[in-house]
Amino acid sequence: MAIKVLVVDDSSFFRRRVSEIINEDPDLEVIGTANNGKEAVEQTALLKPDVITMDIEMPVLDGISAVKLIMQATPTPILMFSSLTHAGASATLDALDAGALDFLPKKFEDIARDKEEATRLLQQKVKEIGRRRISRYVRPAPASTLMSSTSARASNLRQPDRSFAPSRASENKSTDTDIRASGKKYQLVAIGTSTGGPVALQNILTQLPQNFPHPILLIQHMPAAFTPAFASRLNSLCKIEVKEAQNGDLLRPGVAYLAPGGKQMLVEGRGSGQKLRIYEDDNARVTYKPSVDITFASAAKSFGNSVLAIVLTGMGADGREGARMLKQAGSKIWAQDEKSCVVYGMPQAVANAGLSEASIALADVASRINREVGCG
Repeated sequence: MAIKVLVVDDSSFFRRRVSEIINEDPDLEVIGTANNGKEAVEQTALLKPDVITMDIEMPVLDGISAVKLIMQATPTPILMFSSLTHAGASATLDALDAGALDFLPKKFEDIARDKEEATRLLQQKVKEIGRRRISRYVRPAPASTLMSSTSARASNLRQPDRSFAPSRASENKSTDTDIRASGKKYQLVAIGTSTGGPVALQNILTQLPQNFPHPILLIQHMPAAFTPAFASRLNSLCKIEVKEAQNGDLLRPGVAYLAPGGKQMLVEGRGSGQKLRIYEDDNARVTYKPSVDITFASAAKSFGNSVLAIVLTGMGADGREGARMLKQAGSKIWAQDEKSCVVYGMPQAVANAGLSEASIALADVASRINREVGCG
């Protein structure tokens, strides 16, 4: 059965373009369109789509407000379309806070080398989030944790539960929150993620204490226009410092360094005084910029067996080979469990390769990190 899609945009041209791309895939079917947020809420309740593609700036009711109302009344996986500007980045992050699962730039050429690649990416993202079913709501999340100042006006709305219907593969995962720390000594924590990552990272980092004993590397697949806004948002919400990484940054305990979008982040040096190298990557064979594999591999060379690396929700297999190098050096690898992932791609690749020592629910990741490094 085809995944049913509702396309929402105030531009008739864009609605038609997106609908044509989606309908080209036999596994997808556009069952309706809407030209503003109010119509989107009404059409969602009427048509019960499996996925919604949603614009942000629309008349009558904007996309962010529509996401909040949909997630409150008829929880549905939502893919946002955004402009690659600072304002567009902030609005998209607000939409993710409200419950949207992923986003794409409205100008497809900004994310793809050609029309065919852009078409495949849109179809793939719709199918990936369409395979998940949002199951229920939980109690409201604290505004200071899940809402930025720009979206605090809606803090009276309940936040969506990003747990999804379990599958057979997730039934055997360990969720024992009483697991003791291994006693291993660390010098670095590294976290890689993609689809669903902004919310997952926010969930984890806001629970780390100010005196966190190690530097943290964050590799999130994200456009260059988004990473400054995302780092700023995290920094405003977290007890630790969060910054967009810059070339030459010295690694300091209690600081999280977010890899800049469109570039690669390497760790250089051994012993004390390791620093970051940020560089433009013109290698056409490298799909992801930033790449989890590249950063993890450099961490293996600089830190050897003293890294705690975690692979979170995301499409594809980025992180698997870097995790393999870390594992071979003696470091520890964890993966997010299937049930709590938006897309169980990257963690599954690591788990299936036998590299992860634990599959952990998102709600437990922060407490497990704190316990493992000796601050919880």
